[in-house]
Amino acid sequence: MVVTKVDNALRLSAVDRKATSLGLAIGQPLANARAMLPALKVMAANEPDDLKLLARIADWCDRFTPYVALDGPRGLLLDVTGAAHLFGGEQALLNRICEGLRAQGFAVRGAMAGTAITACAFARYRDGAVIAPGEEAEMIAPLPIAALNLDPITTHAFRRAGLKTVGQVASRKRAEMTARFGAAMVATLDQALGHGTQPLSPRLPLPDYWKEQGFAEPIATEEVIRATLKSLAAALSKVLEQRGEGARRLEAVFFRADGAVRRIAIEMGVPTREAAVIERLFREKLDTLADPLDPSFGFDLIRLSASRVERAACEAADFDASNNEKADISFLVDRLATRFGSQRILAFQPNDTHIPEAAWAAVPAQYVQPSKLPWKKIRNSGDAPRRPLRLFTRPEPVTLLATMSGSQHLRWRKAQHGVAHCEGPERIAMEWWRHQTPQLARDYFRLEDGEGRRYWLYRTGVVPQWFLHGVFA
Repeated sequence: MVVTKVDNALRLSAVDRKATSLGLAIGQPLANARAMLPALKVMAANEPDDLKLLARIADWCDRFTPYVALDGPRGLLLDVTGAAHLFGGEQALLNRICEGLRAQGFAVRGAMAGTAITACAFARYRDGAVIAPGEEAEMIAPLPIAALNLDPITTHAFRRAGLKTVGQVASRKRAEMTARFGAAMVATLDQALGHGTQPLSPRLPLPDYWKEQGFAEPIATEEVIRATLKSLAAALSKVLEQRGEGARRLEAVFFRADGAVRRIAIEMGVPTREAAVIERLFREKLDTLADPLDPSFGFDLIRLSASRVERAACEAADFDASNNEKADISFLVDRLATRFGSQRILAFQPNDTHIPEAAWAAVPAQYVQPSKLPWKKIRNSGDAPRRPLRLFTRPEPVTLLATMSGSQHLRWRKAQHGVAHCEGPERIAMEWWRHQTPQLARDYFRLEDGEGRRYWLYRTGVVPQWFLHGVFA
């Protein structure tokens, strides 16, 4: 038995068939259960692990439909509209889902109906039932009112009033029940009778397009897996070409025969629908996985989906190699991002500010958008650089020393450098409109020591404090 704390009292949250046959039920206080069975063995509920297990089961159900939603701590809702004929009909599909889960060691109850509430009610009291559209009200009428899974107070109130079945409750006037139990309960009853429906909220975003390949016998060889991805990429590219679109994000889903599911995604900087490019990027991804793809007993289904697409205009091919440099660079960025991660392949974009450390921003190269701000040129041709090649993340404090002979020395990181040349100052005022407290202006200088090393430092404050901000090449 599994117990959980509810209102500072331990109650049964899961029972097996033997316990049910002995009179135990979910929600029963543990003290009452031990009074009935003193030798009862219990364990504490682990809700996070239960939720992870339910998510893995939902991943396995993705092979039947992408419309999979969680229903409480123990239920799943699948919208199989338009998909049942792919599996031999509604009854065959329901049987296949239940048998597949039972083969993995789960106790399963399932039903199929036009609305989620109706399906849940029949799953609890008529396991394996398939209700045809339009027959919900007739078929659900004999079921007990507990089949609607209402709150205990409402269910108890119906029983005390002598309304024990769904049909008896449905025969009462709606205004009467709305005044007594609220509009939410009446809406639940109408949905159970097939008079209304509530759309599902899938646990995962639905892909725009997808193609999949099932196998009569699970596959496990790398050659077959890559050949399958190549054929799926070609089929998906045809669909994208017909729609005039390209994919920015693609996901390959590998369904293993033992129920495990593995997802691998790639992203592109520009909309792409070339099968060769897609296949090459997936090959790069598979070759660099930290956790290699493990086929175990083999994959019985592979799906390739485009989860983010954009309009892609056709471009005329050109024999001039310089005109294709942009596409080549974009493909190189995609390959490097696939191999090392998009956050490691960066591009610099200018910012609208004169503060040195904020004059640019490093963004993932795959997501760079054309900037309206051009890079500002601050030196003429032939002039020495006015900004250092290396800018420190944080300016480092330094000390300027003057000797009796009039020479100056720069002390930085416990080392002393003689100053041979100095140029400045260049005053840079802080942006007062961006800060709540006033910021001190900086006077920048360019220094060169006796060995030719050049430094970029500034002083600030009434009592001058010196900081080294960067070094030149």
